[in-house]
Amino acid sequence: MQRRKFLKGAALAGAGSIGVAASFPAPAIAQTMPEIRWRMASSFPKSLDTIFGAGEVVAKRVEAATGGKFQIRVFAGGEIVPGLQVLDAVQAGTVECGHTANYYYIGKDPTFAFDTAVPFGLNARQQNAWMYHGGGRQLMNEFFKDYNCHAIPAGNTGSQMGGWFRKEIKTVEDLNGLKFRIGGFAGQVLTKLGVVPQQIAGGDIYPSLEKGTIDAAEWVGPYDDEKLGFNKVAKYYYYPGWWEGGPQLSVMVNLEQWNKLPKEYQAVLEAACAEANVWMVAKYDALNPAALRKLIAGGTQLRAFPRPVMEASFNAAVELYAETSAKNPKFKKVFDSWVKFRDDEVMWWRVAENTFDNFMIAASQKKKAPAKKKG
Repeated sequence: MQRRKFLKGAALAGAGSIGVAASFPAPAIAQTMPEIRWRMASSFPKSLDTIFGAGEVVAKRVEAATGGKFQIRVFAGGEIVPGLQVLDAVQAGTVECGHTANYYYIGKDPTFAFDTAVPFGLNARQQNAWMYHGGGRQLMNEFFKDYNCHAIPAGNTGSQMGGWFRKEIKTVEDLNGLKFRIGGFAGQVLTKLGVVPQQIAGGDIYPSLEKGTIDAAEWVGPYDDEKLGFNKVAKYYYYPGWWEGGPQLSVMVNLEQWNKLPKEYQAVLEAACAEANVWMVAKYDALNPAALRKLIAGGTQLRAFPRPVMEASFNAAVELYAETSAKNPKFKKVFDSWVKFRDDEVMWWRVAENTFDNFMIAASQKKKAPAKKKG
């Protein structure tokens, strides 16, 4: 009976509008449910209210849905551990959970990248489809057991920009020797084209670009990039970020802590992460257009990567996938599932999604074009 009361209360708490945790009815928490206090280490600075904010969405929802019995305190990158050491802190039990992008940890194993994004991969909706209905979560959590972690999707930025460059990229040869801040597996792809990849946490990118330690940097998209001020030190803004079609963020939970968490609390945490997953991409989609207009008005030069650069990058990615699969059985197991799913999704997107999007783009531009004068 007490269990039913708890679940009924948690369901009521999750039924309201997204992102307004304080407005929910207080759940009927069973007296036997324990009080639990966790710490969540984020990889991101507080100034980035969307990518950092998703962790806060999780914490607020968990607290609201359990009547304050289960609380999670979120710490920005550097407050407990550096932004790129969140996984290590969760694995060791230094913190109970973390909010991060798992492609930061490909130095341990390139298989980590599939939990976030890999070059020429899935968009945000396709990533969710693979995770929730294509076996992605099962494959990744099987892999994460070796690192004493349990992962829950908890955010997505949507398709990202290609980054900020001090000079124009007109040919593949222009990439040779370029010191480029880029995360994940994409750095290894670009190495094949002569790029010198640098993995730098979000809060440290601006000074590196300003001082000339790096020649170019990618982060997320217009809303975050403007906040970080990259337009002040680099003129050219490239698209698309072919290495991040729909990068996912995850809440990583120490496996021992996850296993001893009451099933009711596990359900609440899963639901809170699912909300953050929707919340983050929706907020970026809402805020990026205005931020991009502002950047362009301020002098930013918007550029598309030349077709030869895109093709050379795609070919390098295919080559790297084959090489990595040949020597890493864990990678191959996930890749074989992922690549089949990706190819099926791309075929489907051609039929309806892409056709509709392309028509709307053309129709929107036609509507904006000045009418021709008669005579």
